[in-house]
Amino acid sequence: MTRVWLTTWEWECCGDSFVVGDDIEFGISARVPEPFVTELLGPELAKTIDAFESHHEEEFADRVRGRVVGIHAVVHDVEERRSLRRPGHGAPPGAAVPAEGEEWPMNRLGLGEGVFAGSRPSRYVTTIVDLPGTAALQPRTAVRVPTDEDDSDTARPEGDVDADDPPAVRLIRARAGWIVDVDEG
Repeated sequence: MTRVWLTTWEWECCGDSFVVGDDIEFGISARVPEPFVTELLGPELAKTIDAFESHHEEEFADRVRGRVVGIHAVVHDVEERRSLRRPGHGAPPGAAVPAEGEEWPMNRLGLGEGVFAGSRPSRYVTTIVDLPGTAALQPRTAVRVPTDEDDSDTARPEGDVDADDPPAVRLIRARAGWIVDVDEG
């Protein structure tokens, strides 16, 4: 059996859903973990992974081919930290800080006939901080992309993210990736 790491952002961007029992082929970028994986998972769990999948940078000659015999979502805790946006720190350097209770000005693109597309940045900058030593495996029957219905790996915090006064720090359980067990036999 070969144990393969799939990174969440990369797989959700361009990967296809698959289930236990499917035949797969992964391009392998490395056979040893990068430091961030060892820090995220801890050294004991990181040592159980035989290969690290990638499909964005290039076509890799190293491949893992076989039948999927197990899937585990890897989840971990992160802190979501919010701070007020300040000029030069997420807002244009020359921006004046809006008065308390006012929104940042809307950026608009006129599309003609009174129609425009626009966005208004939040008053807050959000920073996500990984909490080492919190990784856990959750057995799954499938790796699914975000458009699929069953995306129960992560727990969002309760409360309105866009509330007038969101909490400064919130604890969130986030998916970091998947560990896929492949029978290459």
